[in-house]
Amino acid sequence: MLQQLFNELIKQDLKPFLSARGFSKKSLNFYKGIDGLIYMINFQKSSGNSADNVMFYINCGIYSAELAQIQSKEIVKAPHEAECHFRARIGELAGLAPDRFTIASDTDLDELRTTLLSALEEVNQFYDTMTSARSIVDYYTAGPYLHLGEENFHLLLQSNDVAAAKQYWYALREKHGAEKRWAIFEKKYEAIFDKYGVEIDKR
Repeated sequence: MLQQLFNELIKQDLKPFLSARGFSKKSLNFYKGIDGLIYMINFQKSSGNSADNVMFYINCGIYSAELAQIQSKEIVKAPHEAECHFRARIGELAGLAPDRFTIASDTDLDELRTTLLSALEEVNQFYDTMTSARSIVDYYTAGPYLHLGEENFHLLLQSNDVAAAKQYWYALREKHGAEKRWAIFEKKYEAIFDKYGVEIDKR
């Protein structure tokens, strides 16, 4: 019964909403492709679901053909969430959305529907700001995050934005320099700078 409610929620409410914003459905994934980017919204059912409780997560991802090329990976048209270069749970992009949604016998379905649609609209608005591989790189370098570190440096240095690459390197060193693992990352990053003939001041 509750599983049927989940299916109906996807079919009757979420699919029309996302279709109107350019997404197409494939299983529990929704995709929209624009200019070398594939925007993805994934509905992931919890492994602990039962007849009395259906829980699910919403994963958001952006796949970049340009970043896939930097990684020397085959370009795919319908990426899995784990293959996306930008990845986040919906709660990271939509302020009022929980990390996990639940359908139970006492769930207010109207309230759930309103929360879901509002959160998905926030995700769509965020996606509108992510228009290129550089947008993804800028997101992670602003953190600064180690995620996609090597790809970020490659893209910045390929585009000759040496200043941004150095700023990212120094920010990562300040954030992670005291960690034992930093020596591993530092060696990889220095090799990338060497490849492009750019020197880093390690003082």
